Amino acid sequence: MSVLIAPLALGLGVTWLELRHRLRPASPLRLSPRDWIVQNDGDTIHVTGWLEISNPHRRMEVFVPELRVDPVLLGQADPSGLQVTTRIEAQHPDEESRADGYWAAYIVKGRSSTRARVSITISGPEAQSVVDSLWVEIHWINYGPFGRLPRRQGVLVPLRRPNPISAADASFQSGERCQVLPLRTHLLGPLDDPIAVLRRYAENVVQPGDVLTLGETPLAVIQGRYRHPSEVNPGLVARLACRVFHPTSSLATACGMQTLIDLVGPTRVLCAWIGGLLLKLAGVPGGFYRLAGDQARLIDDITGTTPPYDQTIVLGPDRSQAFCEEAASALGVAVAIVDVNDLGRVKVLASSSGCDEDLLTRALKPNPAGNANQRTPLVLVRPTL
Repeated sequence: MSVLIAPLALGLGVTWLELRHRLRPASPLRLSPRDWIVQNDGDTIHVTGWLEISNPHRRMEVFVPELRVDPVLLGQADPSGLQVTTRIEAQHPDEESRADGYWAAYIVKGRSSTRARVSITISGPEAQSVVDSLWVEIHWINYGPFGRLPRRQGVLVPLRRPNPISAADASFQSGERCQVLPLRTHLLGPLDDPIAVLRRYAENVVQPGDVLTLGETPLAVIQGRYRHPSEVNPGLVARLACRVFHPTSSLATACGMQTLIDLVGPTRVLCAWIGGLLLKLAGVPGGFYRLAGDQARLIDDITGTTPPYDQTIVLGPDRSQAFCEEAASALGVAVAIVDVNDLGRVKVLASSSGCDEDLLTRALKPNPAGNANQRTPLVLVRPTL
């Protein structure tokens, strides 16, 4: 009898974990930035854009009683001398807009959406040279059957973009039977199109035989795959499992671990945790990451990326292989998504057909793109004889 009880208890425990995970408070609402425009007028920068709130649920109606925006200026100089004004104008499909800009509580019905127009003005001496990016933090409340959920999201709006490098000005670094050229870009975010970014900054310098690489984190933030920790609600499994990881691991915090659980489920994480422990006792390291899936290695917890994403948890990119094939077709050279660190570790997540991954390992081992504020997420690799 005892032989049957143990598997039954384990099965019931796993079922309880999955049910508890599925019944966690959650709102179906999704907020997406749309059509952001930057206009420069002397010492004044005008930024306008839309926030679209959609409800894909068939029946659930969700209240949005509060919505506000906090602009954060980013650049290489002190922005304290600049003046910033912000205005939000609700554009609900069934209500008139208020002239005073007050956000009145609104119900987003099932399978419907609403929009808000955001206007931000930055003014002051040399405003255009002081700031180059705007981080728009959106604080909003979701209210419904799940309770009252404070939510926080950020949108990166580039105010200035560096000029693409020309072939005549390209200064390649010498490597092992190759040359590498880090390409500087603006701060990337969900308003960017990744193929358009590659085309803008690399089109002047690529030639047949080159390989153009893009970091996995920049692609992920363009895809909007980042979350503020305040939106993560760690459960029991996350709080316990995170304690066995090295302090520098992105899974060593409850929010980092819960992010993985939200992606693959608590059962897989728990089984990977147990299996990884058994493999480690048998002298096989890294078992958890192999069993938990690729995202376990790709999640970057806070401080793991460049500002302003250093305050968020960044997931690994989605559809990396498909993106590489699409980008290679658009640019006419091989394209790869890579994960490189300062310790000389190079992992090619995905690459277009015919890409020489041994070449990438040799070229990227010194980490020419850097992991700080270099803003060079693109690296062009050119083989030499």
